[in-house]
Amino acid sequence: MDKKTQFLLQGHSIFENLPADIIELADIFVQHSCELSLVGGPVRDAFLGREIHDFDLTTNAHPQQTQELLSLWTNNTWDVGKDFGTIAGMRNDITVEITTYRSEEYDATSRKPTVTYGTSLEGDMTRRDFTVNAMAVRLPSIELVDPCGGLDDLVAGILRTPAQAVQSFDDDPLRIMRAGRFAAQLSFDIEEDVRQAMKDMASRLRIVSAERIRDELVKLLMSDNPRRGIDALMQTGVIDEVLPELRELLSTEDAHKRHKDVYTHSLMVLEQVMALESGERDVQAGEYSRDVMANRRLESLAALPDDMLGGSLPGPDVPLRLAALLHDIGKPATRRFESDGSVTFRGHDIVGARMARKRLRALHFDKQTIKTVTRLIELHLRAFGFAEAGWTDSAVRRFVRDAGEELPRLLRLIRADVTSQNAKRISSLHQGNDELARRITELKKQEELDAIRPDLSGEQIMEILHLKPGRLVGQARQYMLDVRLEEGPLPYDEAVKRLMGWWNNRENKVC
Repeated sequence: MDKKTQFLLQGHSIFENLPADIIELADIFVQHSCELSLVGGPVRDAFLGREIHDFDLTTNAHPQQTQELLSLWTNNTWDVGKDFGTIAGMRNDITVEITTYRSEEYDATSRKPTVTYGTSLEGDMTRRDFTVNAMAVRLPSIELVDPCGGLDDLVAGILRTPAQAVQSFDDDPLRIMRAGRFAAQLSFDIEEDVRQAMKDMASRLRIVSAERIRDELVKLLMSDNPRRGIDALMQTGVIDEVLPELRELLSTEDAHKRHKDVYTHSLMVLEQVMALESGERDVQAGEYSRDVMANRRLESLAALPDDMLGGSLPGPDVPLRLAALLHDIGKPATRRFESDGSVTFRGHDIVGARMARKRLRALHFDKQTIKTVTRLIELHLRAFGFAEAGWTDSAVRRFVRDAGEELPRLLRLIRADVTSQNAKRISSLHQGNDELARRITELKKQEELDAIRPDLSGEQIMEILHLKPGRLVGQARQYMLDVRLEEGPLPYDEAVKRLMGWWNNRENKVC
C-alpha cells in the first residue's frame, strides 16, 4: 500500500465516524441552504491518522446567520471574533468554531488583518496559509475538497503555499512564523519558494502584533521537534525579527571548543530538556544531531526517574524550553580571550537573564513566565562545581532554597546543559548530578527542604527578645535562617541559646 492510499484510508475512517452531533449541525446548515465543511488542521490530522479534537468548520453563511443556525443546535454559543467571521458553540462536550469563507490582508502599516468574506469553499481554500491546511471535507456528504494539492504535499512532507508565497505572506505576514511552526509540528520540509519568501519578507513581521508572534513561538516550542522550526527561522533570517539574540550565538564558540557554536549547543540543550520532561516522550534526536551518541544520551536522560529530577514536570513545559533555548544568550556579550589562549564567559548567566527578561517582555510574555525563565538562566551554572568538589549540607540547602519552586525545572536544565563530546567528562558531570540529586532527596526527607524556615518564628523572636516588629526582628530572623541553612534543624533550647548569643554580641549594640 502506498503512502497516499494509507492516508486516504486513515482519513476516511475518521470522517465516517464523526460524532453524530457534528452531522446534525451540518444537516441544519444544509436545510437552510448553507454550506458547512470541516477544514484545515482537523482534515490534515485525520489523514495523518490522528483523532479529531478541534472541530474547525467553515461556511458561506455570514456571521449573523451562522449564529442563528448555531443557536438551533445549542444555546451555548459565543462570539470568538465576529469581526473576523468566527462564531463558536458547545454541545455535549463538543466545541465547534465556524468561520465564514474569508480573505485576510494587511496594509503596509496595520498590525491587524482586514477581513473580507468569500463566496466559495474552493476560493477560501486558495487563501489559506499552506496547502496541507487548505483541504476541506464537505458535510454531511463527506466529500474531500482539495483544490491546491494539499494531500499530495502531505504525503511528500512539504510545506507549500496555495498562492505564490510572496502573495500569501503579504496577505498575512504571520504566515512567515507559521512556516517555522508547522515545520516543527509536522517535521516537514519548507518548499524553496516559501523559504525564499521568508528570507525576503521577514521584516514584514514588524507590522504583526507581539502577542500573535509570541503565540506562534509558543506553539513551535510545544511541538515534538522545535529544533527543526527554530533552525528554519535561523536559516531564513526570521529569527532576527523574533529572537535576534540567537543570531549572535552562531559565532561564539564555547570555552572548551566542544561545539561548532553556542547556537548548536543551545539547540541540543533544548532537545535534552524535552527528554527530561515527565511522561512518555519521543526521544529520537533531531535530524541535525541524529547520531548514535546523541540518541543514547537522550535515551539515558529520558530514563531518569522524576525523583532524581526534583519531582514531576509534565511536558511540553514552555518556560523550561524557553530557558534551554536562551540560557547562553549572555555569552557573546561576556566573551573574553585570556592570555593563555582560553575563552571565558564570566557572568553570562546574569547578563543572559537580563537579556532574556527584556526580550520576553518585548514579546508580551506573562510575568510568571518571564520570572521563571530568567530565574532558571540566573541559576543554570550553580551546580557545575559540585562534580569536582562536592558540597556541604549547607550548600545543598542554599541551592534548594534559591531554586524554590523551580527546583524540578532547574535540575533538568542543569542536566540538559551537558553536551560534551568527551565521554569521560559527560560521565563525571552526570555522576555529580546524580549525587546532588541523592543529597537533595536525603535532606528533604530529614528536613523538609521544600519549606526551609528558621527554627524560631518572628513571633517567637519578638517574645524572647522583647521586641516590637521592625528592623531588628528581621535581622534576628535572617541570622536564625543562616544557622538553619548551615547546620540543619536545632532543638528549641539550642535555637534560643544561639539567638541570645547573637543578640548579646551583635555589632553596634546599644547598652
